[in-house]
Amino acid sequence: MAKTHGVVQIHSAPSALCPHVEWAVGGVVGVPVHLDWTPQPAERASYRAEFCWTGPVGTSAKLTSALKGWQRLRFEITEDGTAASEAVRYSYTPALGVFHATVGLHGDIMINEERLKAAMARDALGRRNLRDAVNDLIGTAWDDELEVFRQAGEGGADVRWLHQVV
Repeated sequence: MAKTHGVVQIHSAPSALCPHVEWAVGGVVGVPVHLDWTPQPAERASYRAEFCWTGPVGTSAKLTSALKGWQRLRFEITEDGTAASEAVRYSYTPALGVFHATVGLHGDIMINEERLKAAMARDALGRRNLRDAVNDLIGTAWDDELEVFRQAGEGGADVRWLHQVV
């Protein structure tokens, strides 16, 4: 099975949940995980952490399944593309649930042709405004909710590790 790399970004977790997050991530990647938790200034009494992982294609989906559903936990998980798979991003907030997207070579969200056709058809039938449908397809609500947590860290900017796929 092809190996890939990815990043788990925990944007906010209450202190009581931090050891459970480590346990869940470790259970998926197969080794004990101890994250370097730092205070999350955007939410009182919460913490943030980041973990770079290497594993089989599909690890990001397993990590998302292991973490979703916990109240007051906000996270994003990315998985780099390989010769046999596309890059993906998962975002999670308690209010919105899980957002999943395929990510293009330059970091853009890629929308499946059939999903675009369906959005256009709903717009033509007056069922759903095309702008709102496209915003849902690219995860605008998740980005809006998570942005304050992304920028609240030290220095105000994310550090992203990029891995070359051979």
